Amino acid sequence: MNFPAPVSPRANMIIYPAIDLRGGRVVRLTEGKFDQEKTYGHDPLAVARDFAAAGATWLHVVDLDGAKDPSKRQTALVEQLAQGSKLKVQTGGGIRETAQITALLSAGAHRVIIGSLAAQQPELVTAWLQQFGPEQIILAPDVRLDEAGIPRVAAAGWQESTGLALDDFINRFLPAGLRHILCTDISRDGKLSGPNSALYAQLVKKFPTLHIQASGGVASLEDLRILKTTGSTGAIVGRALYEHKFTLAEALAC
Repeated sequence: MNFPAPVSPRANMIIYPAIDLRGGRVVRLTEGKFDQEKTYGHDPLAVARDFAAAGATWLHVVDLDGAKDPSKRQTALVEQLAQGSKLKVQTGGGIRETAQITALLSAGAHRVIIGSLAAQQPELVTAWLQQFGPEQIILAPDVRLDEAGIPRVAAAGWQESTGLALDDFINRFLPAGLRHILCTDISRDGKLSGPNSALYAQLVKKFPTLHIQASGGVASLEDLRILKTTGSTGAIVGRALYEHKFTLAEALAC
């Protein structure tokens, strides 16, 4: 199947306010650990509408229940967020089957996030890129830096390393038309310790045709300004908003 040629990704950086869902609540985890959870609200739709009122155009939604147990996917809640907030939604969490992607897109999601499965079953994910198109699939490698400073893709809820270098991971999918990458530095996630801006600058330099979203560690408006200088086209902002480090309106304006 042929898809339109990609446009240059170097545009204004999009701020993606994040909602992580667990049991219908808005939560945040630290380093993806379920035993390090903090609840920030019990009405995800109200949170999403507040984000929209502040000027957001996109919403980043992670279904933590679905990631842990596919039988507990919160697709209906994702649909409420997409339809009720009028925001464009990118969402994921334990995506394993074609039917799950179809269901999320039918529910109103604009883009589906594929995580560790891309490292474990690259042939299947390549087929998804070709089936659904590179604008509706975003690959989300979670990485840890090894002793040599090389980012390597993690799996199994961030507890295991695949041993696969991030560059090799990305190169696997370029022939299939890959356009969107959401990269999380696990060591920074949920810690408000600042993003790994050097990592994203390197990715932008190595893969100039890709749209690179940065995730993990954003704690200040200065962090966002620095990420902009890397050429990243998106930044995920979660705990910093919920902890009132800055407002979404300020983030969008900086």
